[in-house]
Amino acid sequence: MSCLFEMHSVSVSYGSGFALRDVNFSVNESDFIGVIGPNGGGKTTLLKVILGLVKPVSGELVFNKDLVDGKSIGYLPQISTGDVSYPLTVTDVILSGMMIRKKIISRMSSSDKKRAAEVIGELGLSRMARSSLNELSGGQLQRVFLGRAIIGDPKLLLLDEPGNFVDSNFEKDFYDKLRDLNKRMAILMVSHDIGMISSHVKSYACVNMGLHYHPSSEITNEQLLAYGCPIQLITHGEVPHTVLKTHN
Repeated sequence: MSCLFEMHSVSVSYGSGFALRDVNFSVNESDFIGVIGPNGGGKTTLLKVILGLVKPVSGELVFNKDLVDGKSIGYLPQISTGDVSYPLTVTDVILSGMMIRKKIISRMSSSDKKRAAEVIGELGLSRMARSSLNELSGGQLQRVFLGRAIIGDPKLLLLDEPGNFVDSNFEKDFYDKLRDLNKRMAILMVSHDIGMISSHVKSYACVNMGLHYHPSSEITNEQLLAYGCPIQLITHGEVPHTVLKTHN
């Protein structure tokens, strides 16, 4: 199994405080890792370091040859309603994902457009290819932005809270699609909902300034506490319920 990248003692500082401190972490080509942790713990910062958007104050990030220059990394950021206000079509948005692979701004080639059509079909968006973003449901919109992230067939896909904008009708389809994508790319997915992603991810990275890697999809409240990762743990039973640790 090939290692895509390694972090060695990476620290990130915003002003006087650390967002990440002395992080050691690696991702292999078939990984599907859930990135969990409290709000403000550094989860999004971790993704930004991998993308080269944030520079560590110490440590190093080493990519293998397939990820040089970030051209084989797909990224699905957090989506808000403001992302649908531009007069763009589904095809326009998905095609825009090809720009990161081009060294100069240029017209889209016929092969780019063919690839966009393939992705649109793969994600079940063919009937909406010429629709504007503001005509779409939350689940449809999430598929569009996922299409933009994967059009270049990346080796690594980064997802930041992808479940926030997925409607209940598309939720299962979305995670089934991620499972299919994991057959050809590694996935690193930030999420606050362990209950939802536990049946999909293969392992966890618990991030709260530091990072603790848990090599299994099963994780307990005791393990989260041991990792210094105080987050809400949701369990499932005949009656859905949430168990929270008592606060002193």
